[in-house]
Amino acid sequence: MKNALNWFEIPVLDFERAKAFYEEVMDTKMELMEMPGFKCAMFPADLENGIGGCIMQGEGYEPSNQGSIIYLNAGDDLNVPLNRIESAGGKVTQAKTDIGENGFMAYFEDTEGNRVALHSNG
Repeated sequence: MKNALNWFEIPVLDFERAKAFYEEVMDTKMELMEMPGFKCAMFPADLENGIGGCIMQGEGYEPSNQGSIIYLNAGDDLNVPLNRIESAGGKVTQAKTDIGENGFMAYFEDTEGNRVALHSNG
């Protein structure tokens, strides 16, 4: 087993709002995929060699600020996506924090009420 995690899904209620939020914060375009009863938009990923994930709307997908926390890759400088969170409609709940040799992290609440984190080495 290479990684303990290979896929994640962030639940959303307002799909278009959430998609716009994550595209702005992560400065990317997310690939839309629809299945009967579900709609998802995938974060860019090298699925052959890495971890992928998406935002997901459908029955049984309820946003929460409790429970598991997903750490999104903030690239080389955590401040870059972190500085986009509030203008995109989210809320920073823990500022950039030094976690020693493991780099930096920060928590935020997305437009749907999910608690999510960012991680970077810089």
